[in-house]
Amino acid sequence: HAVQLHFHPQPRKIVQTPGLILMIHEANDGLRQIFLDGRPLPSPDAEPWWFGYSTGKWDGDTLVVQSTGFRDMGWLDEEGTPVTTAAKITERFRRLNVGTLEVEVTVDDPKTFTKPWTIKLNQRLIADSELMEFVCAENNRSTSHLVGK
Repeated sequence: HAVQLHFHPQPRKIVQTPGLILMIHEANDGLRQIFLDGRPLPSPDAEPWWFGYSTGKWDGDTLVVQSTGFRDMGWLDEEGTPVTTAAKITERFRRLNVGTLEVEVTVDDPKTFTKPWTIKLNQRLIADSELMEFVCAENNRSTSHLVGK
């Protein structure tokens, strides 16, 4: 399992309601909740989640999301960049045009990194599309090579 918020190449769907944004990830059927109802982030002793606990608010045309409460042993990307329970991640989402979502991510995890770092990336938006069902073993013709089979 992993955080892989925006670094995973597979698509996701964003569903927005007045008090909640849901990010439905095609990969591993991941579901992320971003609460917009003004609640604070949980205390450090809250149950950790793979996607962390996220709250957001609008700053003009930018959605600013803060997340904490990650599980140890998660990772941020396909290369296995680790994330720990000490992490605080800030994201800034802004729609540049009809087909582009700009996402700026700042990772502050003192258990893993010596200082916070930021990355900005653009994601392609595809309106009116459907996510595919994600099944790891479907059509796998190489199960005999799996370790621990």
